[in-house]
Amino acid sequence: MNKLLLKTVLGATAMIFAATSANAIELRASHQWNTKDVRHKMVQIIADELAKANVGATVKVYPTKSLYKPKEQWAPLTTGELDISAFPLAYAAKRHPEFDATLMPGLVKNHGHATRMNDSPFMDDIKAIIDKAGVMVISDAWLAGGFASKKKCVLAPADVKGQVFRAAGKAFNRMLQGAGASIQSMPSSAIYTALQQGVLDGANTSSGSFVSYRIYEQVKCLTAPGAHALWFMYEPILMSKASFAKLNDAQKKAVMAAGQVAEDWFAKKAAGLDTTMVEAYKKAGVKVVEMSAADAAAWRAIAKDTSYAAFTKKVKNGDALIKKALAVK
Repeated sequence: MNKLLLKTVLGATAMIFAATSANAIELRASHQWNTKDVRHKMVQIIADELAKANVGATVKVYPTKSLYKPKEQWAPLTTGELDISAFPLAYAAKRHPEFDATLMPGLVKNHGHATRMNDSPFMDDIKAIIDKAGVMVISDAWLAGGFASKKKCVLAPADVKGQVFRAAGKAFNRMLQGAGASIQSMPSSAIYTALQQGVLDGANTSSGSFVSYRIYEQVKCLTAPGAHALWFMYEPILMSKASFAKLNDAQKKAVMAAGQVAEDWFAKKAAGLDTTMVEAYKKAGVKVVEMSAADAAAWRAIAKDTSYAAFTKKVKNGDALIKKALAVK
């Protein structure tokens, strides 16, 4: 290769490198779970897929509350201070009370129902609020959950009477109180210690958290989701619109593609999380039960008079939002 041609090739290579470097960006992703949790794995899939796309964008993942506390992630997402988060949407209900509908007893009954909910007018309304706040969904995810207790199995509402429970979100708090339970509020990461120290008699949370936090070491009975679940929570992978706007077209396309890969992976794993939970609890010697249709109906009747009633009274158009959710069959 002659010197002139060599200079030309080197010069072109340098220009390409400079252009790539100028567009290179590292995105920060935050969440509260340990690295064995399915929600961490969703974020890691996005990081891995983006790295494979080789578009000059990478993701650095901060698990286990190492960057932000669980409920403090929403505000920096809206401004672009935080780029990506695996985030239980109801955590932001103080700013957007409509989000409490994404952790409402009995609105989502099983995993198939959750999938149908994603493409419903109900979720269109929720995502419009997310968008207006400066955030976007890159992966949908609904996690099932159940109940666990140190004292007795939870099937009928009367089973929680006199027990001290940790519930995820205001709506479950109200329903459990309506059934006669006392409430202690705390993040899911604190359930194990609270059970161990006698602060709690029982708790409800997601199947993933029931396993990743080893709550099976502290309880006697687990109520698994089954076909008639009361507990489903929308926990999407979110991205700041301000952060997304800084990306070039190739990077934007790669982020959305990576988000879809993570969502598709989770859709195949969702029901398996419940199975994994049941197996882990049985192995630990914990009794495992499931609610019947009649049990779930009795709980929903209490929820209607407590959780749903409070939501529709507090939230503008709350009644319409609940009706849209209930309309999804």
